Amino acid sequence: MKIIYISAVALVIVGCGNGSTVQKSEKKSYIQSLEKENNLSFTAIKNTHASYITSMCYTKTKDELTGQVSNPCYSCHTKGKIPNYTNDTDLQLEYNFPQEILKNPYINLFKDRSQKVAMLTDEEILKYIRASNYFDTKGNIVLKESLPQGWKGYVPDCYYYFDDEGFDHDYKNRYTGWRAFRYYPFLGTFWPTNGSTDDVLIRLSKSFREDSNGTFDKEIYKLNLAIVEAVVKQKDILLPKSVDETHYGVDLNQNGRLDSADTIVFSSKNYFNNMSYVGKAKEALQTGSIHLAGGLFPEGTEFLHSVRYIDWDESLRHIKMAPRMKELRYAKKSVWTSYSELERIAKSELWESETNQETQTQAEVWQGNYEEGLKTGTGWIYQGFIEDREGVLRPQTHEETINCMGCHAGIGATTDTTFAFARKFEGTHKTEKDYGWKHWSQKGLSGVHEPKANYKGKGEVYEYSFYLQNNHSGNEFRDNNEVQEKFFNADGSLKEAMVQKLHTDISTLIFPSKKRALQLDKGYKVLVEEQSYIYGRDANVRPMKHVYKEIDEGQRTQIVKSVVRQ
Repeated sequence: MKIIYISAVALVIVGCGNGSTVQKSEKKSYIQSLEKENNLSFTAIKNTHASYITSMCYTKTKDELTGQVSNPCYSCHTKGKIPNYTNDTDLQLEYNFPQEILKNPYINLFKDRSQKVAMLTDEEILKYIRASNYFDTKGNIVLKESLPQGWKGYVPDCYYYFDDEGFDHDYKNRYTGWRAFRYYPFLGTFWPTNGSTDDVLIRLSKSFREDSNGTFDKEIYKLNLAIVEAVVKQKDILLPKSVDETHYGVDLNQNGRLDSADTIVFSSKNYFNNMSYVGKAKEALQTGSIHLAGGLFPEGTEFLHSVRYIDWDESLRHIKMAPRMKELRYAKKSVWTSYSELERIAKSELWESETNQETQTQAEVWQGNYEEGLKTGTGWIYQGFIEDREGVLRPQTHEETINCMGCHAGIGATTDTTFAFARKFEGTHKTEKDYGWKHWSQKGLSGVHEPKANYKGKGEVYEYSFYLQNNHSGNEFRDNNEVQEKFFNADGSLKEAMVQKLHTDISTLIFPSKKRALQLDKGYKVLVEEQSYIYGRDANVRPMKHVYKEIDEGQRTQIVKSVVRQ
């Protein structure tokens, strides 16, 4: 078994006096110490209740000099695929904001950090980002050791210690349940050229990993993960090798008999009752303690998402993931929500939006707190950790966590509130460029072909090229000059030769140069020292030009026609 440990860098910077020590501390003193050292409050809302609306939503879609209209909005605001009943395509056409944030709360977008950035050398920033803030010098998880006794939220338990199938192991070589997967990065913001590298891992609840006797079984877990993938994507999923269905008592290929299956066939017949999980999860499904329905994850599903700095691989001459994390984001599906409940929630939000057009859109409020996370109305909990002033990961405040909810609590682009898993690669053999079950540290993005997508009235198109064509830039803010010069002619048209390269290698677009990568790292490092995340987390060095400081009530975006994904 080949084990790969991503965070091999042993050095860790540990803050002094800010609660980020290896010794357990009382919860109250731990939080008070973090508040004092970082000049923040874990409970107060200092900026605005409505900070769930992202900074990108303040983009000026019309260029003031050329008059050209760009549409980056369609990537998030579209008609959802059932059971995502959200249809927020209208947000491509109008800035429909609550009254309290018509004035842009993200003042960091307009800061000039160029002088502070210039004081950081390349050597200094590389030393910083290559020092792990997740592990200490003995390989212990710093947050696991420093969070106080009785912490009610997620306590990090992933070791980033992967076998050749992407399964995580602890230092005693025991499976943690986490499994890394490779996916097409979502449009714009999460392309590394716009500021960060990241990874996503999934873990299903215990019953999905066990046989009927309650014993861990890797093959059962792999099969259940494939079934969940077919269910969530609502499509057939190929298996890496044929499976004997008689061993599991489940008709995986939906041919009406138990034989050999090389495909998980998705079936919505009889309200998905023709499908089943295997092992202990099969029994749980039969007793109704867990559920199965197209487009939805089962209860207990967890995701772990690390957002990292951009490192540079001198031997390969391109970027790679840095050991240092900017954030560690966690999500768990705690409650099952049926189709009818999801439809009711979406219709209720639509009704409120339409009703409030006569008055004013109201800010949303979520239940929860900084410790246990914030709850969506659809059964998920979101929680996170972020760098403190010394670069050590700390819990996010309540207000900082609200910033996560805008993307995960109700937009058309998500699948059961999530982004990455629906975009997971589907290659079944480890030699394939699009093999799905590995961590980025094991198999990167170089040489991966451009994905395709279907849009109403457009048919099937290359997804990233289509984004460039509609947005006329490589990010929502249209300030990525490197992509601009690389992919666009002086008249704003796309360079056909570069588009052809993009079709066969997405890193051509989404990987920044070393110079840009380090500049973005430095810009974010200054932000960390400020601890001003509630005013925006974008890694800009200079003030943004294509962003509104204030929106008028009922203001139109100048986009004439919505782009709708099918």
